[in-house]
Amino acid sequence: MLRAEHPPPPTQDRPRRRRSLVAAAVTVLTFAVPSMIATPATAARAIGVSAAITAPVQLISRGKPATASSIEGAGFEAGLAVDGNTASRWASAEGIDPQWIRIDLGGSYSISRVRLNWEVAYGSAYRIEVSPNGSSWTSVYSTSSADGAIDDLTVSGTGRYVRVYGTARGTQWGYSLWELDVYGTPAAGGDTTAPSVPGNLRSTGTTSSSVSLAWDAATDNVGVTGYEVYRGATQVATVTGTSHTDTGLTAATSYTYTVRARDAAGNRSGASTAVTVQTGSGGGSTPAAANGQLRVCGTKLCNEAGKQIQLRGMSSHGIQWYDQCLNNASLDALANDWKADILRISMYIQEGGYETNPRAFTDRVHQLIEMATARGMYALVDWHMLTPGDPNYNLSRARTFFTEIAQRHNAKKNVLYEIANEPNGDSVTWSVIRNYANQLVPVIRQYDPDAPILVGTPAWSSLGISGPGDQTDTIRSNPVSGTNIMYTFHFYAASHGTAYLNALSRAADLLPMFVSEFGTQTASGDGANNFTRSQQYIDLMAQKKISWVNWNYSDDFRTGAAFTTGTCPNGPYAGTSRLKEAGVWVRDRIRTADDF
Repeated sequence: MLRAEHPPPPTQDRPRRRRSLVAAAVTVLTFAVPSMIATPATAARAIGVSAAITAPVQLISRGKPATASSIEGAGFEAGLAVDGNTASRWASAEGIDPQWIRIDLGGSYSISRVRLNWEVAYGSAYRIEVSPNGSSWTSVYSTSSADGAIDDLTVSGTGRYVRVYGTARGTQWGYSLWELDVYGTPAAGGDTTAPSVPGNLRSTGTTSSSVSLAWDAATDNVGVTGYEVYRGATQVATVTGTSHTDTGLTAATSYTYTVRARDAAGNRSGASTAVTVQTGSGGGSTPAAANGQLRVCGTKLCNEAGKQIQLRGMSSHGIQWYDQCLNNASLDALANDWKADILRISMYIQEGGYETNPRAFTDRVHQLIEMATARGMYALVDWHMLTPGDPNYNLSRARTFFTEIAQRHNAKKNVLYEIANEPNGDSVTWSVIRNYANQLVPVIRQYDPDAPILVGTPAWSSLGISGPGDQTDTIRSNPVSGTNIMYTFHFYAASHGTAYLNALSRAADLLPMFVSEFGTQTASGDGANNFTRSQQYIDLMAQKKISWVNWNYSDDFRTGAAFTTGTCPNGPYAGTSRLKEAGVWVRDRIRTADDF
């Protein structure tokens, strides 16, 4: 085990108010030659507190994230009021006061003008409010006698957020805006340079209910802090990395996506080139679709329907060394040719791993989770602590990492967490491991209450057999607090014989066990294969429904790597032409029919 390297929407039959030709013409002029506008009285309806208005420096609300207190239904989302399209609109729920729509400008602005283009369902009483933080609001305009159509308002205020807060409807319906335009200038001292447009937006995979996307990183004079993902006009996610999986979609349906970049000052890039993707036809054809959310039932792993199941799959090698072996082609092969149920994402902490660049490694794990999700596989996130052997050494790092992973992926049903790969060392007793787990499990559970969490066992996850002796009874008497907890066992068949096999067999009757790593060779991941002993383990794990993951899906030179040296990154990965002896053997056993 010890390894040294390794259009417009319908209007519900409501008539749209007609405006005069003069008003319409002036509206056009308002957009075409804003610098010629002297007073609000030249607009379709001028409402202001001054006889003169300074020409607006820029329209700052177009395309910004918008939220609302409610929507009338699908196709009336808040983002449609800031999309620049006067054929689409936001509409609130009907017959209810108050209602509001809010825009996040992304940074602090001095706001001088707000223009509301009402649909027939208008607000007769409302306020315009600004806020620096989205929670403390200051009114910069209010009325109780508005009559709809166009309200072009002179205001004065500073903030990042702008809200139209309706307190009385002018009709029996709700509140509805074709467009909500906010004008202003960046507040003094701020960065005003927007990031470049993200390039090469593409789909990296689909299921019947999800679309996985990736794009090339944007650049910025200070630094890109995140990306906004849009499905049509609706923002569906904000991510820090360059990938996202959009879930909860309808089968056999086309969706169009764009992405924008943001910087720390809230400047946003233009939208990327759109990509249209169709989801699959469905039918529960993937492991994750067939089984859904996993849970522990007794000592077994069960699917969403309560059926005991066994997952079988592959572990990556350390992604600091063999990341080139994890790409679209290789994971397509793993899911479709190997027919794997699960991908273990092995992220070392030391040995050139996470501690050297936490941001980059976390982003890569995010991306690999999305790639596995897009292919219908489960993703096991492996916190691959090894040296030093006490998991508490990396507890602070683990808190940071798993907080972000659980926050980002808690809505997924296919993620599992392995929080301590191989605890080891004479002083690293079960009490030490349990104390670590009892501190880290609540960090994950704060965001993800359901996913199985795998905990390593003493002496390189051997249940103690490689150290003080079998610790199964100790673990059973002093379990990790919480639900959906499993315990790991690792073995290498050429090194770990009958005593290990018997310990696993006994433990599987007493504890929820998961073999999150094994090899057919020695504990170094190298040397001759012992397929006879390996088959004994395979038979036992099938009999007792113990899920397993084999080490490893790379082209490392050692015998334990599935592919011959030089296979990565170009493959081919499907079939057996580039497989080593161990790769052929384990592929055959993964490909046997699942009992789902």
